[in-house]
Amino acid sequence: ATIALHRVFNSPQDKFIFDVGHQCYAHKLLTGRAEGFETLRKYGGTSGFCNPAESEHDPLYEGHCGTSLSAALGLAEANRIQGKDDYVVAIVGDGALTNGMIYEALNNCAGKTLNIIILINDNEMSISKNVGGLHRYLSKIRNSKGYFSFKRGFGGFLRKIPLIGKGLAEFFRWIKNGIHKNFLKDNLFEDMGLVYLGPIDGHDVEKLSDVLEEAKTKNAPCVVHMKTKKGQGYSYAEEHPENYHSVGTFTIEQGAASAQMASFSSVAGDYVCELAENDPTVCAITAAMCDGTGLTNFAKLYPERFFDVGIAEEHAITFAGGLSVAQMKPILFLYSTFAQRGFDQFFHDISIQGLPLVLALDRSGIVSGDGITHQGIFDCSMLTALPGVEIYSPESYEDLRFAFTKAVESKALSVVRYPKGQEMIDYEKDLIFIPAKNNEYSYTEGVENAEIVLISYGRICYETYRALRLLEGKHSVGMVKLKKIYPLDFSALEGLTASAKLVYVVEEGIASGGIAEKIAVKLSENGDKKVRIRAIENYVRHGSLQELLQECGLMGEQIAEDITKIVEE
Repeated sequence: ATIALHRVFNSPQDKFIFDVGHQCYAHKLLTGRAEGFETLRKYGGTSGFCNPAESEHDPLYEGHCGTSLSAALGLAEANRIQGKDDYVVAIVGDGALTNGMIYEALNNCAGKTLNIIILINDNEMSISKNVGGLHRYLSKIRNSKGYFSFKRGFGGFLRKIPLIGKGLAEFFRWIKNGIHKNFLKDNLFEDMGLVYLGPIDGHDVEKLSDVLEEAKTKNAPCVVHMKTKKGQGYSYAEEHPENYHSVGTFTIEQGAASAQMASFSSVAGDYVCELAENDPTVCAITAAMCDGTGLTNFAKLYPERFFDVGIAEEHAITFAGGLSVAQMKPILFLYSTFAQRGFDQFFHDISIQGLPLVLALDRSGIVSGDGITHQGIFDCSMLTALPGVEIYSPESYEDLRFAFTKAVESKALSVVRYPKGQEMIDYEKDLIFIPAKNNEYSYTEGVENAEIVLISYGRICYETYRALRLLEGKHSVGMVKLKKIYPLDFSALEGLTASAKLVYVVEEGIASGGIAEKIAVKLSENGDKKVRIRAIENYVRHGSLQELLQECGLMGEQIAEDITKIVEE
């Protein structure tokens, strides 16, 4: 399909907007980025998504689902205003058709005279298997492909008749609607006022090129519906397509490896199964992320209480609110970066209503390979704006279970945020930290008398503790590890930092409006101690976790060096 696009259109004058961007790898290879492609998703290398910093052939950063058509429509309207004849093509996966923003844009396309084409890549697979009415609707259209074949064949036959062929073709055009209704009784896109072509085999370059050429003649928003198979031509991808979404580098002979080790995602999924076994009101909801959030077993064990709503985060939140009103206990699993899309629903449909809801935020903090659009560093700053919200940020699997137990018991919007991957296991947390009475924070022995106190939470506690060890022997230093990070027990923190001349707060999140900033403001009120924070100041690109922590100044050595400079001021 990408080859056909580049045959028919002239990039970068004609613009390609890939929805999400995972579909853009072949596009990158055809636009001068084949050399160095082995650096895909590596630090300083090729991005896993469209990236205008890489090439003029990528108009926009594209990482979240459902945004392509709105952006494409804006570009097409700008072309009209500026008198350009360029084309804009939005390449939209069928999974994106479960996202409401697409329909807002489709509705806005109706009746326009614009050179815009919507190429639907229909492979029956988004991230998890496609669900819902739109999936069934596309299946119905796929089974009506006889209409398009008949139309093209009949028209070609008429035009071959000498002298009168062209006239006959024009004469028979008026029966098109009757033929159309006979072969394809309803079509959502045409009902919305759009031209519809297809379905067509997306693996047939010649046929798809012909259809795209036809679409160019319409001078109106045109939907081209192509049918593809996820992973076609590569047996590993055909058999396990779920392993090839957002895939990084792998060997052709062995294929991409599936996750085997326990992770925060798998432990969260397993523990929610335990909660559901003992409580028939526990429900799990996800937005096309069943496998990614560890809910595969829950879906099998409790299908009547499992809901995959498709790529529709806003709907998922308000839907969970409806379950909550009816005395169920919904647990909504989202990636942190996608939860950003539903702030109004958290505000209007959950928080204002005073409804209990457990929000399980997977991929919180730095996310290594995905890059700028997928970092989970904004959730604390965003969600602490809501009165009454409770937020837990576990560092270990034990902390994760504790957090879910507390959150399910809560009567508020309770957030459990945790990182991608495994817990840090190469230091003895139980021997280092003394648990507080309420078990919502822990601290090192002697912290009450330390001159320097480090405060941190979540995965970055590991690097913070490394900094403590580097400072030991030179300074009197202690550390507090938060488990419940909002609202904070400031009286406890003030007691633990009473002797400190410097309080240094480390956060794997955005600095502005974050937890570290809130601690710094409160503990600085008396003016008798220095309070400094180390958090993320900018957008974060793609790379390994260690490389990105280094870039953000969050490695243990960097923290220790910064503290030493502050002390010596």
